[in-house]
Amino acid sequence: MADRYLHLTGTAPGRFLTRRLGLPQPAPLRRWTLETPRLDGPLLHLTAGTSAIRDGLAKVLATTGLPVETRAARPAGIVLDATGATSARGLAEVHAALHPVVRSLAPGGRIVVIGTPLSSEDHHQAAAQQALEGFVRSLGKEVGRGSTVQLLRIPADGTPEAAESTLRFLLSPRSAYVSGQVIELTSDAPGSVPDWAAPLTGRTALVTGAARGIGASVASVLARDGAQVIVLDVPGAQDDLVRTADRLGATALPLDITAPDAASRIAAAAPDGLDVLVHNAGITRDRRLANMPAERWAQVIEVNLDSVLRTTDELLASGALNRGGRIVATASIAGIAGNVGQTNYAASKAGVIGLVRSLGPRAAAEHDVTVNAVAPGFIETRMTAAVPFLIREAGRRMNSLSQGGLPADVAEAVAWFAQPASGAVNGQVLRVCGQSLLGA
Repeated sequence: MADRYLHLTGTAPGRFLTRRLGLPQPAPLRRWTLETPRLDGPLLHLTAGTSAIRDGLAKVLATTGLPVETRAARPAGIVLDATGATSARGLAEVHAALHPVVRSLAPGGRIVVIGTPLSSEDHHQAAAQQALEGFVRSLGKEVGRGSTVQLLRIPADGTPEAAESTLRFLLSPRSAYVSGQVIELTSDAPGSVPDWAAPLTGRTALVTGAARGIGASVASVLARDGAQVIVLDVPGAQDDLVRTADRLGATALPLDITAPDAASRIAAAAPDGLDVLVHNAGITRDRRLANMPAERWAQVIEVNLDSVLRTTDELLASGALNRGGRIVATASIAGIAGNVGQTNYAASKAGVIGLVRSLGPRAAAEHDVTVNAVAPGFIETRMTAAVPFLIREAGRRMNSLSQGGLPADVAEAVAWFAQPASGAVNGQVLRVCGQSLLGA
């Protein structure tokens, strides 16, 4: 559904009116297209204090396709290496590095601060590195003009090469609706991508709930990136599912994900095994708890959480997920912040977050499979188009980018998680919400 307010603020009278009234002024976001595959401008590489990874980080940044400079008048991106901030005094270096240049960031630009995990043995280091999180979340709400800010933590004993896929994602139009996020690499596993233009070539991916909306967009981006895709949805959506499959050259699998034999039928549809499993299927049955009958509660928990747990367990146990595989589940900002009338939905999506954080380390150790999740905020879909006007407008504006996201924004994040080069990213929950003003 068209965002007429966003269009209005792009006109001279609209800018004048909204400025006088103190209303949000969202900037059109630059998303990935064949014509705009990367940011337009140089990448500014800064260091706060000393850094043990400076040279290695410079080599990785050179792979992004952006010219890397230490001085730039109007950078498209800024990467600040703050791994050397190990005390409260060290934070002055962070201010000194960014204060002079933050205003020069081009519209739609990217800022990525590089930190390290918090030390359990050095509370001064932990305090300084945790301070970066508050800094990044606040800066993300200040920069405006469609720009974003993230914190990427690299293990102190790790190598920057493991961050290549993550930096390529964060410093590109693919991350347009991701801001104020903290991503922590959990290993030193860069993986291998022969062709970054098609990083999923040779991999088989299955997407549930893929007949339309976010699921169809995820399937489309995975196919664009080279994957052979299987799209799954309930038999009642078979016509839309087949249309999606035909458009993508994919395989349609009409199947209720809650069926007792769902896992075995998925395995049969991928005889050579799955490399990417995307749990996207989900339903809502909204009512306040006092008015919610047991069946409405049970339906949501069964589809959104229990089927995810059951099929994941069975596919891992049977070996249907290949080593080096990726599991990506769909959580929600509702599972983080809650929502009136959605106790069942919020519980199911918070449960997905618990699954990711618990299973991720064990799946990596036992099966060489990573487990991550996306948590969408307000995404422009047929479901949100049916929301009453005032509530819809509030949902669109209650984030740092002051607009709703698109299904493609969620799909790009899923595709990044799915890459073979993203093996160092595990047990993470990425909010694709434009830095929602709700939740942690």
